[in-house]
Amino acid sequence: MRYEPPLFRPPSEARSYIIQATIGCSWNNCTYCHMYRSKQFRVRGLDEILADIDSAGEIYGHRVEKVFVADGDALVMDLATWMPILAALRSAFPRLRQVSCYAMASNLIDKGVDRLRQLREAGLSLVYIGPESGDELTLRQLAKQPRPSGVTREDPYVFDQHVEGSRLARAAGIKVSAIFLLGAGGVARSAEHAHGSARLATAMDPEYLAALTLTVVPGTPLARTMERRGWTLPDTAGLLGELRTFVDEARPTRAMFRTNHASNYLPLGGTLPADGPRIVEVIDLALAGGIQLRPEHSRGL
Repeated sequence: MRYEPPLFRPPSEARSYIIQATIGCSWNNCTYCHMYRSKQFRVRGLDEILADIDSAGEIYGHRVEKVFVADGDALVMDLATWMPILAALRSAFPRLRQVSCYAMASNLIDKGVDRLRQLREAGLSLVYIGPESGDELTLRQLAKQPRPSGVTREDPYVFDQHVEGSRLARAAGIKVSAIFLLGAGGVARSAEHAHGSARLATAMDPEYLAALTLTVVPGTPLARTMERRGWTLPDTAGLLGELRTFVDEARPTRAMFRTNHASNYLPLGGTLPADGPRIVEVIDLALAGGIQLRPEHSRGL
C-alpha cells in the first residue's frame, strides 16, 4: 500500500481503510485550505490502485467494513476508473458496508443522477460535501466552486450548486454528509454566515451534518487577506454564537449532527432538528462560562 502524504480523512473515517485513488484536489483553490497545496492533482494509475486494494485485502480482508477513497475530490474520477475500484473493494473486503469520498458540488452535478446511481449500485454509499458557508458572498470569497459558464461574478450560484449537488446524490441513493466552517465569514459577515449556513443545511437536507472551526493557516490566500486587508476571525464567543444560530435555525429532515472535530471548542452531538433545543441550552451554558471549553493547545486540524 502506497501513500503520498499528507493524507486527510473525516473524523468519522478514523477506523476506515483509506485508498488513495487521487493525489491532491482537482480544484485546490479554496482560499482557506492548505491540505493539498503541496500536491499537483492527478488520478493514480488504475493498476496501482487495484494492486494496493489487493494487498490490503490480503492483510486486512475480513476486518475492513468501511473504506474512504482519498484524496480531496475523488468523485472527479470517471466511471471507467471508479467501477473497477468499487468492484475490487467488494472483492477484497467481504464485510464491506460503506464506501465514501469527498465530493465537490460541481462534480456531483457533472456526474448527474444516472451516473451517480451507477456508482451507488456499485458500492459508493456516502459523500462528504463541504460548502463551509451558506452566505453567498462568503462562499465566493472562499472560492468554493468554479464559476459555471455564462455566470457572471455577481450572479449567485454557489449556494444553489450545493443544493443541487446534494439533491442529485440523495436521488441516486447516496447519503450526504455536509460540513460547515465556523468563522468562515470573519467578523464582518459572521451573522450572515451563520444564518445562511443554517438555510443551506436545511436546503441540502443531508443525513449527516458537521461543524468545524476555521483555522487560518499561514501561506494560504486567506492568511494573506488577513494580513493585507484586516480580515478578522471571530473570537471564541463569536464562534459559539455562530454555532448557536446554526443549530437553532437549521431544519434538515433528520440529520446526525456532530462538532467532534479537533478544531472545535465545544464537542457536541445529537440529531437535528429534534435535539436542537437541548444543544442550544448546552451552547448557552458554555457562553455563560458554565462548561469548560477545549483548550487552545488541544485544538488542531
